[in-house]
Amino acid sequence: MVGNALFAYFRSSEHKSRQNYLKLLRHPFEDYVLNEYAQAYLSSHGLASRHLEKLSFSEQVICQGESAWTTYLERLDIITPLAVRLVTEAALLGSVIAHGVLPELIILSDGAPQFVLFVHALCWIHMERCLRKLSGDTPEQLKQTESLRYQLWAYYQALKFYRQSPSVADIPAFNRCFDAIFGQAFEDNEPLNAVLKQFTDHKAELLRVLEMPTLPLHTNAAESDIRSVVTRRKISGTTRHDLGRQARDTFIGLQKTCRKLGFSFWQYLTSRLKHDDTIPFLPDVIRQRAALTTTQPLTA
Repeated sequence: MVGNALFAYFRSSEHKSRQNYLKLLRHPFEDYVLNEYAQAYLSSHGLASRHLEKLSFSEQVICQGESAWTTYLERLDIITPLAVRLVTEAALLGSVIAHGVLPELIILSDGAPQFVLFVHALCWIHMERCLRKLSGDTPEQLKQTESLRYQLWAYYQALKFYRQSPSVADIPAFNRCFDAIFGQAFEDNEPLNAVLKQFTDHKAELLRVLEMPTLPLHTNAAESDIRSVVTRRKISGTTRHDLGRQARDTFIGLQKTCRKLGFSFWQYLTSRLKHDDTIPFLPDVIRQRAALTTTQPLTA
């Protein structure tokens, strides 16, 4: 599922992988492109030089469809699982950007590896759960953990106030405060120290809101959007056929999108069946409203 304040899009797949997520962003296209962004991706992810030197990078579409892409890789003798995965991810990323997705797109997620793309931002609620899970082996450790949770929520509240009235002059203070809270170290409390290191390692992703105040601090909206899908899956297991799964995803996405845009889903369906314009074309509404607001991040 991807979405923001203006739309929700669902597409179920068999695997939770970065390739599947990139294919979702690329949909409905099926091309593979190794452009400069794909090259930068491969360089940052450490593709072996013996494979990297076999590739050429341009805006040219290499091929269409998975079978043609597999043939292309085999022709270059890129057959090891790691190399195939990295080059495929890079070519999908290149295609996504070639079709108009900006490299500066902000993706807010719970931290699952497949979503760490473009400009990534982390959900504070999911990060706080790491602290909440610490029970502590001694009263002192429990006290330290509770103190950190109190400091975290106080800092979180300050970020909420910042979003309402952002000021560039406040950013250095937020950075210093973050370092003071999450840069602490405690003797005989390695579990807490390990969690604090996670916060410091992901500081840029947690403080992305300082650069973009309209960015939510959590993924609660996405969690709410997907809850009905999860509930149906728990009750019925799954659909019997791919067409049923596609129909379910399509109609849930339309229902959620109508709700975000303030339209009745029933009136939307009636309007489409009658072929009238009682409810306008949803993509047109999304484009119009997006043009009037600050760029919306994607939530995954």
